[in-house]
Amino acid sequence: QVQLVESGGGSVQAGGSLRLSCAASGDTISSYCMGWFRQAPGKEREGVATIDSDGTPKYADSVKGRFTISEDNAKNTLYLQMNSLKPEDTAMYYCAAGWGLCFLRHYEYNYWGQGTQVTVSS
Repeated sequence: QVQLVESGGGSVQAGGSLRLSCAASGDTISSYCMGWFRQAPGKEREGVATIDSDGTPKYADSVKGRFTISEDNAKNTLYLQMNSLKPEDTAMYYCAAGWGLCFLRHYEYNYWGQGTQVTVSS
């Protein structure tokens, strides 16, 4: 079973950038579909980006062209590079692993990290 620990969140102004990291242990991330999800207060958890075992990414329309998901198998770490951040990107961001079809649906994912907060001010 894989354990996931996110880091890299913080507070930035609109237009700024952050890179989130998700360090995995207990298993190799290349065995899973990996994803980033976010949840703002009072809202449902939504998919941001996923990457399958072949390295093919999927993105939510709201982040296409601004966010990039990647993984470093040697470091067993998943990343989310976030550029041109907007106030509406403010949320708790979670890393997740699963064996599904790598869609942006949170209920397909089996393992979750504890989350890292991203706050974007205008």
